[in-house]
Amino acid sequence: MSEKKKKAAEGPDPYAACKEAYDWIFCLLVALIVCVLVFVFCIRVIDVVGTSMVPNLSDGNKMLLSGLFYKPQVGDIVVFKKDEYDPNKALVKRVIAVEGQEVNMDFENGIVYIDGKPLVEEYIAEPTHNKLDFIGPKEVPEGCVFVMGDNRNASIDSRKTEIGMLDTRLILGKVYAVIYPLSEMKLVG
Repeated sequence: MSEKKKKAAEGPDPYAACKEAYDWIFCLLVALIVCVLVFVFCIRVIDVVGTSMVPNLSDGNKMLLSGLFYKPQVGDIVVFKKDEYDPNKALVKRVIAVEGQEVNMDFENGIVYIDGKPLVEEYIAEPTHNKLDFIGPKEVPEGCVFVMGDNRNASIDSRKTEIGMLDTRLILGKVYAVIYPLSEMKLVG
C-alpha cells in the first residue's frame, strides 16, 4: 500500500488545525515585532502642537518623521526637544542655517539673511518682524543649526535665548509627511 493510501486510511491529521493556528500566530507575532522595530528605530508619528508652522503645518496634524541617517539641510522641517525651553514638549521648526553659515535679520523689512544674501522664503505666513532676543549677525557653530517657525511672528525659535543655536543631537528627525487629518495628507519638503 502506498504512503498516500495509508494516510487516507488513517483519517485527517488531528493536529492540522493546531499547526495552522500556530503558523498564523507566529506570522502575526513576527509582523508585530517588525512594526515595533520600524516605529521605534526608523519612523515616528508626532503631533503638531501650536501654530508656529502655519501655513504649512496646522495644530493637530500628525506627521511621520525619521532620524535614521539624517543630516540637517537648509529648508528641512525638523522635530526636536530642548529641555531648557520645555522638557515635555517636542518642537517643530524649519532649518534656516547650518554650521558655518551666518544668520542676520532686518526686522523692519522682514528679511532674513544667510551669508549676507536674502533668504527666499515662499513658505512663510508673513515677513519676520518679531525680534525676540535675536542680536545679529550670528554664525552657526559646528554641530548646530538655526531654526525658525514658518509663522515667524508667532513662533518661539532660535531667535529666543532658550532655544538659541540648536545642537543637532537634539533633533529627533526630519518630517517627511503629514498623515492626519486625511484632508491635509501630503509629503513635506
